[in-house]
Amino acid sequence: MRGVLILLFCLLQTMLFAQISRIPTKGSSTGIIQQDDNNDPLNAREVSSTNIKKFERPPVEDYKIISIARDTTHVDTTLNIKKDYKFNYLRKDRYGLLPFANTGQTNNTLIYNFNNRRTTPGYIAQARHFAYMEVEDINYYHLPTPLTELFYRSAFEQGQQLDAFFTLNIHPRLNMSIAYKGVRSLGKYQNALTSSGNFRFAGSYRTKNDRYHIRAHWVAQDLLNQENGGLTEQGIEQFNSGEGDFSDRSRLPVNFEDAENILDGTRIYVNHHYNLVQKKDSLKDYSLRVGHIFNSENKFYTYRQDAANAIFGDAFSQTSFSDRTDHEETYNEINAVYEDKKLGQLKFQANALYYDYGYNAVLIQDADGDGVSERVPNRLQGTNIAVGGAYKNRIGGFDIEGEAQVNVVGDFDGYNIYGEAGYSIADDKRFSVSILSNARQASFNHLLFQSNYLNYNWSNQDNYATVKTNTLAAQLDAKSLVNLEASASTIKDYAYFGLGEDGLVESRQSGEAVNHLKISANRDIKFGKFNLDLTATYQNVTGAEGVLNVPDVVGRGSFYFTDRLFKKALFLQTGITANYFTKYNLNGYDPILAEFYVQNTEELGNFPLLDFFINMKVRQTRIFIKAEHFNSSFTGSDFYSAPGYPYRDFNIRFGIVWNFFL
Repeated sequence: MRGVLILLFCLLQTMLFAQISRIPTKGSSTGIIQQDDNNDPLNAREVSSTNIKKFERPPVEDYKIISIARDTTHVDTTLNIKKDYKFNYLRKDRYGLLPFANTGQTNNTLIYNFNNRRTTPGYIAQARHFAYMEVEDINYYHLPTPLTELFYRSAFEQGQQLDAFFTLNIHPRLNMSIAYKGVRSLGKYQNALTSSGNFRFAGSYRTKNDRYHIRAHWVAQDLLNQENGGLTEQGIEQFNSGEGDFSDRSRLPVNFEDAENILDGTRIYVNHHYNLVQKKDSLKDYSLRVGHIFNSENKFYTYRQDAANAIFGDAFSQTSFSDRTDHEETYNEINAVYEDKKLGQLKFQANALYYDYGYNAVLIQDADGDGVSERVPNRLQGTNIAVGGAYKNRIGGFDIEGEAQVNVVGDFDGYNIYGEAGYSIADDKRFSVSILSNARQASFNHLLFQSNYLNYNWSNQDNYATVKTNTLAAQLDAKSLVNLEASASTIKDYAYFGLGEDGLVESRQSGEAVNHLKISANRDIKFGKFNLDLTATYQNVTGAEGVLNVPDVVGRGSFYFTDRLFKKALFLQTGITANYFTKYNLNGYDPILAEFYVQNTEELGNFPLLDFFINMKVRQTRIFIKAEHFNSSFTGSDFYSAPGYPYRDFNIRFGIVWNFFL
């Protein structure tokens, strides 16, 4: 990996000089050096240092960010409360997530969304996937000059977090970017070290006649967490006592100190299309393009431990062991998109997904207890073929879109139907409704799992029914009034992890439907230089009991002050953010599966989490200082992220986001 990074760095240095040489200057009467694409396809022209000094940076709106869904935004160097919410390990708004004590660990889910459109089984080790970058997390760029972004944040004991990103247009039609996110943090508790790396290399290109477009990326990720099984019963008592002798969290006893798990993945993604018919003028108001998507991803998940521990039940081997799960998927899609001014946009597609999931070891056991040993399957392998289409149009002021897909060949049945209609009431008010009907098999680790621990061995692919989810949702975006979201979901044959009669984690499927209702509201109120940002969510679950546990109410509020100081050279933002959720049976965490499980014996919650922050902006630099959970010493020692896993104590964190426009 180090050799690859050095090679890419050298290539980028060459590219950087290529782009600097074509920077628009004021040296000519037009302000831009004349180019000749035919004679110089890379537009590499030498300019004098005098002209470079006179260069003025283009407006930030010219630095385009393009998502995989073709949505275009631009680089944003402003400082607002949303930026504060995203200044964390995930670099996403974590509302509805409850992080564990150390940076780089997992998050417990407080608010559920049932909007997954996948028609094949889900991924393994979901607790590790919060920080795993998917296809949708990789953006593409179009820039007038090179752009660099550096993200830094302090961690918990002997570690740091850094995310370095660099992108440039080698040519107006060719962009490349490279980035690396690295985290290492020892943590406050014993055997809780985290170490992760996310390397991304992406590019996009289009031909001069604008017929051929391609976007591609290569991503390599490894997410390692030491595991301690949470505090022992004695450790929980000592933590709950709030006594100063145990304020040093490394003194609290944990269940074990010899385990770790890691999720490692590599992905190659290519999305390209060719315009057979282009919209060239007003006389031709239709277009036709054909495209191809290739996505090959290879993952493995490993749980290692020096010695088996009795809290997970009996084990085949009592000494050092390593359980490895391999998961490989290769996806190919061909599609055709026709677009007409009146008819709208029509898409037809067919795709094939090859999957290879399983283990190299073969398990033979007496599953029924009748004295007859059976060979348990150790691999799920095959190809699923699906066909579908999509439609998008604007009819009478309504924005209409929909998509459908069904599996037609393969071992996994599944389908997905989605429709949405939106209407703009005013410039800043929009209302939309959507419906989703999805069917797919349970995640791979529900269907098949192997471990050194006897209890963690099962094969359910012949027993589990297809999970069917139907969701009706509505949304009102009205910043001047209130932003509202509501959804009602019904899940049949819901698959989850729960506790058996022996108190050990097992895979389960509910025979009774689960109904989930969610209503969220958000309002940002300004009083001169003071601001109040409020968000609240109500949830309710009916149907099967003890299958899906959620807090009735989740809320977040930020009261903060903003002003410009030092002749408006510095923008200041300071205030307090409070997070809260009502008490309920908070999900437990299982380190062997790297999954959360349902438990119905211990209620946790009903504690406030208060953070004080001071954020500043100077030019394109944002500085973040936060006193996290400053109320931990005087509002009670009953704050947990999961049973046995305490939430974070008071801690002061520092960080910075710095953009360079070369």
